[in-house]
Amino acid sequence: MWLNLKDIIEIPGGEVSFECGLDGQALVFPALVRFLEQPRAVGRVVNTAGVLTLLGELNAKMLCRCDRCGSEFQLEKKLGLSIPLSADMDGESEDAEVFPLDGDGIDLDEVLSAVFILNTDSKLLCSEQCMGLCPDCGKNLNDGPCSCTKPVDPRLAVLGQLLDIDDDK
Repeated sequence: MWLNLKDIIEIPGGEVSFECGLDGQALVFPALVRFLEQPRAVGRVVNTAGVLTLLGELNAKMLCRCDRCGSEFQLEKKLGLSIPLSADMDGESEDAEVFPLDGDGIDLDEVLSAVFILNTDSKLLCSEQCMGLCPDCGKNLNDGPCSCTKPVDPRLAVLGQLLDIDDDK
């Protein structure tokens, strides 16, 4: 969605509101199974003493796959937005968090997609206490312990023999 900012670029205190849906195809990341609803953003661009800032909120409801156990879980992501915009950039910026205007406006899809991806965790878990899968049998340890016997460290095997001697007496 193109947002025309021509009317507020030179007017301190000016603002332009927006509400838009985002293209889910541009927001793909490894743990995402699918979006349950189209991601939406609501907000406004304000000119405060000559500085343009995009303020608002981005909401996405997703079905994700846990990176530790592989189970699917629902995740609702709400991002508060406070994004500085600049009309004075020559394509190259030293500040990676400032987005350049394209003429008198900005492509909201491009900005919001970049912010969404950059604020998405690289690893998503179904819960903080996720125990993952057993490395031997592959059972989901969140459902309970598996029946695998833990291999004995060969360096400690001699100590296990001492315990067997005590049991015989």
